[in-house]
Amino acid sequence: MKSILCILLLCASGHIMAQENPTTSLPYREIPASAENYGPGNVLARMIDGLGYRYYWATEGLRESDLLYAPTKEARTSRQTLEHIYGLSETVVNATNNSPNVRPADWSAWSFEELRAKTLRNLKQASANCANKSAEEIGEFKVKFDFGGRQSEFPYWNMINGPLSDAIYHVGQVVSFRRSSGNPIHSGVNVFMGKTKE
Repeated sequence: MKSILCILLLCASGHIMAQENPTTSLPYREIPASAENYGPGNVLARMIDGLGYRYYWATEGLRESDLLYAPTKEARTSRQTLEHIYGLSETVVNATNNSPNVRPADWSAWSFEELRAKTLRNLKQASANCANKSAEEIGEFKVKFDFGGRQSEFPYWNMINGPLSDAIYHVGQVVSFRRSSGNPIHSGVNVFMGKTKE
C-alpha cells in the first residue's frame, strides 16, 4: 500500500515520466548544418545526410497497411524495400570502417521501428566517419562482402554509384508506394532546404 501511495505521489508531482518515444532521438528530422568547406569527405557526408533526411520523412508515420503495400504481386512490399535499404545503409557505414558485409542476412524479425532507427543511425555514423576526410583517407575505404566465406573487395567508387545511389532510388520508391497506399509523405518536406515545414 505504501509503495502504491509513493507512485501516486510521484505521478502527481511529475517525477515519473512517460517512456521516451524512440523516434524523438532519431537523426535526420532535418539536415545538419553544412560543413565549412567542400572537401571530399564533407561532400560525401552531405550526400549521406541528404539520403538520411529523405529516408526519415519517407518512413515517418508509415502504417502497417503502407508496409504491406506492393504495386504488383511480383514487386517487393514497402517493408521488404525498407529491409533492402537497411542492408544498403549497413554497406555504407561498413565501408567507412573497412568492415565486411556478411550475406545473406535476414532482418525480417525486427519491428519497423527497430529497422527504421538502425537505418538512420547507420547513415548518421557513416556521415560522421566521412566528415573532414581527405581524398587519400577516403581512398582507404573499401567495400567488402562475405558471401558464405567467399570474400570480395571493391574501391569506394563502387559505393558511390552502387549502394549509396541505390538507397536514394529505393527511398523514392517508398515515397511513391505510400502515396499509392493512401498515406502521402508530409507536404512540408523540402529536400532542397533540408527542413520540413510542420
